[in-house]
Amino acid sequence: MLNLNSPDDNSNRNSLQDPVSLNVGGEIYTTTLDTLTRCRDSMLGAMFTGQIPVLRDNRGNVFIDRDGKVFRYILNYLRSSSLDLPDGFSELALLRREVDFFQIRPLLEEMCRYEALMPLTYSALSFQVRVLHFNLRHGPENYELRTCSVRAFTVDLFCTWRAFLALICERFSYRTSRGLTSPHPCNPRQNRLKLEWVPRPDELPQDQYDKQRYQGLTVSNTEHTQLDDIVNGFVEELLKVSLAEGFKVDLVTPDPAEILNCTSLRLVKC
Repeated sequence: MLNLNSPDDNSNRNSLQDPVSLNVGGEIYTTTLDTLTRCRDSMLGAMFTGQIPVLRDNRGNVFIDRDGKVFRYILNYLRSSSLDLPDGFSELALLRREVDFFQIRPLLEEMCRYEALMPLTYSALSFQVRVLHFNLRHGPENYELRTCSVRAFTVDLFCTWRAFLALICERFSYRTSRGLTSPHPCNPRQNRLKLEWVPRPDELPQDQYDKQRYQGLTVSNTEHTQLDDIVNGFVEELLKVSLAEGFKVDLVTPDPAEILNCTSLRLVKC
């Protein structure tokens, strides 16, 4: 329960002393006035120099009604003047929104530099060979039991520049029994895209392929080229898009000399 009876500006400033305990969206932090006022022209600077009255919760913590989970990175930056984010950090858009709210301009500039250097990672290319049994109909009450192998492919993409994932979604389409559909990120907030598809082998009739609800992957151009050779085809298209957007190849595994057959690829923005 919040105490909404804020004191006047002078008593508000005088009531703040080290250490300062914060309640940011339910997350509790302890810090100093020097840290909170490091950027005096920011929203935090105004709050903790008495220019803006502060609210307190029922335990006396200064209450800020913002996202508490990413606030730790803002506080760390104010302490150290360094943006230190964990590998694979997936809340960059949320962090940018919070930094923009608090108007911490040096941190906004640092985030722009961070985003420019962050890699695009194409990894975990994998496929499973599955044995499919089906009945081939030759006529009324005339069926033949057949078996064929299908390859189920999975690709995971991670990129801190979410607009690039949107470009990939535009570049490729799923071919289904209902026509072409575009891929979508699993979670729009997580900067990740997962592609899954099964090319149709020649020995599998189309109706049986559709019955299994399989989908193929095509390149969204005028010809809708189907990617049956996934390793060469997908990586080639990925490179076309990424190089055109200013990325460069940083790491290729397992064999740098065989980039079109790689299972893991990391690119960075030039």
